[in-house]
Amino acid sequence: MNKAQPSPLTATLRHQSLGLGLLALLLFVVGNWHQAIIGFDSRFVVFAQEMLRHGPSFFPTTYGQPYADYLATSTLLTWALSLPFGQVTSFTAWLPTSIASAVIVTLVYRLTAPYSTRWGLLSVAMLLLSSTFITETRAVSLDQMLAAVALAVFYLGYAHDHFGAARRVHWLFLLLIIGFAIRGPIGLVIPVGVLCSYYLLNRQWRQLFSFGLLALALLAACIGVLLLLAKLSGGEVFMQDVIRMQFMGRMDGSEGSSGVLYYFTSSLGNYALAYPLALLVLLAVLVGGRRAPDPALQLVLYCAAAGLLVMVGLSVPQAKKARYILPMLPMAAIIAAYPFQVSQGRLFAGLRVLMLGIWTLSPILLAIGLMAARRRYPQQVESLELIFTVLAGLQLLALLSLLKPRWRPLGPALAAVLAIWSTYIVVVEPLERAVYDTRAFSLAVKARIQQEPAPLVLHGLGKDAKAIKFMVGYGCDKVPLFTQTSRDLAPLQGPAWLVMSARDFDGLEDPRLRGLTPALSGTFDKDAYVLLRLEKATPP
Repeated sequence: MNKAQPSPLTATLRHQSLGLGLLALLLFVVGNWHQAIIGFDSRFVVFAQEMLRHGPSFFPTTYGQPYADYLATSTLLTWALSLPFGQVTSFTAWLPTSIASAVIVTLVYRLTAPYSTRWGLLSVAMLLLSSTFITETRAVSLDQMLAAVALAVFYLGYAHDHFGAARRVHWLFLLLIIGFAIRGPIGLVIPVGVLCSYYLLNRQWRQLFSFGLLALALLAACIGVLLLLAKLSGGEVFMQDVIRMQFMGRMDGSEGSSGVLYYFTSSLGNYALAYPLALLVLLAVLVGGRRAPDPALQLVLYCAAAGLLVMVGLSVPQAKKARYILPMLPMAAIIAAYPFQVSQGRLFAGLRVLMLGIWTLSPILLAIGLMAARRRYPQQVESLELIFTVLAGLQLLALLSLLKPRWRPLGPALAAVLAIWSTYIVVVEPLERAVYDTRAFSLAVKARIQQEPAPLVLHGLGKDAKAIKFMVGYGCDKVPLFTQTSRDLAPLQGPAWLVMSARDFDGLEDPRLRGLTPALSGTFDKDAYVLLRLEKATPP
């Protein structure tokens, strides 16, 4: 077992971590300027578009009304970044998340590099190879921002005890306020729990109780301010909506529910490679039995406790989504790379071989996957020569690195990181945005309506669902009329424009509407949609 004590966080390590964070940020934003907005991002881009038109507010707005589920913190960041350009783009929307991801990279390296730079770099590699980290980094992700806050809180507590850093209590509570501002009550509770798990495992009872009680008081104060801002923004009714959406809705399952073990089972795929490999590493630690005290192993146990607390704590609310447990991922990445820090143990040796094999074969496996994707999506995936050339070069790099002991295992890990990010940016991301595109149809509808202005009716889109995806491309303050059933369309009088799915159009029973010829047909969010023009009825 490697019993080396951690070195102090020297200026060299600080510069290395900052340089690594900047390189990661460049990777995170490459090719991102004016991508089509799809999926969950649509909501936050609509928030920023409305703020750009009307100015900042405490809560984001949709259709001119405050939205109760979030404070406007992330929207304010996108708004500030968008001001110089005069419009909200994918770059200005995603940049806050990309910066948060770069902060996570920096802190993961700072936690592990004092033990060995190899462990630090491979921990970062495990982080960058995890699927949910990749997809959330190039998106608007409040949970990724919260993960950065939680890791920063954990780092400040750990660095004081192990790297000789000053006890920056004011920074801790500032970070908790930032977490609350980003993600509401859960944004304060998760970082507090992460640091309290460290104090508990380290038997620092005074710090545990003093920090916990002060954090509880801060939570109460933040909730009071949140409810006050809600009442100022929309009155008593809106304040009740905030309580329902940010507190009760997540706990009682009204926003959707999953089983208690959802995070523990689904993360095998959602957080591969880091999570499943971290489980294997912890199993190897458990099988290895008692060892002499080792600071590196202690860090692994602290990370395991913090990650477990996140997963168990977020399993209590009924509402569960894969991205909610992103604060667990940096901990899993550090644990997954631990076999390259420890020198003894047959199980750890086997895990090193397994990981080297996965990294080395990643480029060729991705190439095989791309060929399968081209057969499934022949229209969206056409020319792959560029990415195949890149993957071939990275495969050669991985094999040469494997043969050179000095480059092993960093070379194969680097090749795997570049391979998966190149594939995602060059092929997967454009494919997703082509298949689930909403911008082309929305802009075509807008152009047609501008030629013959009339009220707009969105039928069956859902005010807070597909309608948001439509409005992000439509991009104006025009508030449409929303209808859900055929009965809602009965009193409708022309002239009016109707947007609905082709399936809903085929199922209409109203003879006025069944006889209309679509003025426009297109694909919207992977489904066929039509635009209808209902003319004013002529008197008999």
